[in-house]
Amino acid sequence: MPATVVVGTQWGDEGKGKLTDLLARDMDMVVRYQGGHNAGHRIVVGGEAFALQLVPSGVLYPDITPVIGNGVVVDPAVLIKELDTLSSKGVDVSKLVVSGNAHLIMPYHQELDRVTERFLGKNALGTTKRGIGPAYADKSSRVGLRVQDLLDPKIFREKLDVALKEKNAVLAKVYNRLPMKADEIADVYLGELAARISPMIGDTVGLIHDFLDDGKRILLEGAQATFLDLDHGTYPFVTSSNPVAGGACTGSGLGPRDLTDIVGIAKAYITRVGAGPFPTELFDDMQELLVERGHEFGTNTGRRRRVGWFDAVMARQAVRLNSLTEIALTKLDVLDTLDTIKVCVAYEAGGVRYEYPPYHQSVFHDVVPIYEELPGWKTDLSSFTSYDQLPGAAQKYVQFLVDTIGVRISVVGVGPGREQFVRPS
Repeated sequence: MPATVVVGTQWGDEGKGKLTDLLARDMDMVVRYQGGHNAGHRIVVGGEAFALQLVPSGVLYPDITPVIGNGVVVDPAVLIKELDTLSSKGVDVSKLVVSGNAHLIMPYHQELDRVTERFLGKNALGTTKRGIGPAYADKSSRVGLRVQDLLDPKIFREKLDVALKEKNAVLAKVYNRLPMKADEIADVYLGELAARISPMIGDTVGLIHDFLDDGKRILLEGAQATFLDLDHGTYPFVTSSNPVAGGACTGSGLGPRDLTDIVGIAKAYITRVGAGPFPTELFDDMQELLVERGHEFGTNTGRRRRVGWFDAVMARQAVRLNSLTEIALTKLDVLDTLDTIKVCVAYEAGGVRYEYPPYHQSVFHDVVPIYEELPGWKTDLSSFTSYDQLPGAAQKYVQFLVDTIGVRISVVGVGPGREQFVRPS
C-alpha cells in the first residue's frame, strides 16, 4: 500500500500542517521523520488553532497512529508539554509512539546553541537556539543520547558523563560559562520525563513496516523544507537534517520503493525566517501587505518572516530534488487584493540566464530575478468551495505556475481553515 511524503518546497512555513491534516483523513499512520521543535505546524479546526511542534499532525484524528521517527531530535519536556496541551483540548494522544532511536536534546545542546549564536555575531545563522543543531552534531559524532537510553539509567548516566566532560570544557574555556552538573540533568531526565515518555517508546521501524504489510496507508511529514536541507539548501543558512523526500526514508526506516506519492507544498508567494539569500525578497509596501495579510510570524517562535514573490526557479529545483508527483499551493487568498502579481521565472547573473539555482553560493547571492507579471483578481476567495468558482485571473495564475514548474497543482488553499481549499479538476 502507498506511503505518501509531504515536503516543503521553499524555506518552510508553507502550510505543511494543514496539508498533512487534509491528507491524514485517508491515512492509518502519520510519521514525523526529521527535525525537532524548531518547526511549528499550525492547524485551524472548527475555529480553534492547534500549534504542533513535535507531535505529527495526524494526532487530531482518533483512528490514526502518530509516530515520531528515528530521524527526529526530541526535547522530552517540550513533547510532554505539547501532549498535555493537546489533551486539555480533548485530543486523544494515547496512540503516539516515539522511536527509541530518536536522539534527545539535552540542556547543554540548548546552551551551546545560544552562546554559539552570540559568539558568531553578524555571522549568526539565525537558529531558534533550541539545541537542534548541537543535538544533530552529537548524533553525527556518535556521542548523542537516544530516547531508548531513558529506559536504562546506567547507560544514560554513562553516556551523559562522557558527553558532559567535553561540553563543560567547551562551555567554560571557550564561552566562560559555568559547568553543568550531571546529577541535576540525570534527576530531571530519569525522573518525571522518563516516567512520562517510557510508555510511548517503541520499535517504530517494525511498527511502520507492520502497517505496510497489513495494507495500511502511511503519511510521512517533515519539518522545515527543501531549501533548508543540510545538503541541498542555501548552506550554511540551513537546518541540521534532511527535510527532502529522501530524508523520509532514513528518518523513518522505510525503503525508497515504499514511497509512492511525494506531495510538495508551496505558498503562492514565498517566505523565509532568519538569515540567508533570498532572490525575490520584497522591501517595499508590498512586503508589509503580505506580512499583514498572510500573518507571517513564526508559529512557535513569533519571528517575523521575510516575504517575496513566488520563485519558480527554486520550485523547479524542488521538483528535481524530491521527485514530486504533485504540488499543493497554499495562501492563494493572501494575494486577493493585488492589482498585479509577479512570478520569478529565471535568474540572471553575469549575463547568464539560470532556469535552476546556480550551484555556487557566490553566484546565487548575486542573482537578479527575472519576473513575469500577471493580473490580480481583486476578489475574496475565502468562501469559495470549488475551483471553478475562482476568478479567471486566479485560475490563470495557478495554471501559469503549473506550466512554469512542470508539475500539476492538486490542491489550492483559499483560507486558513481546515476545509478552506479547492481542487483543480
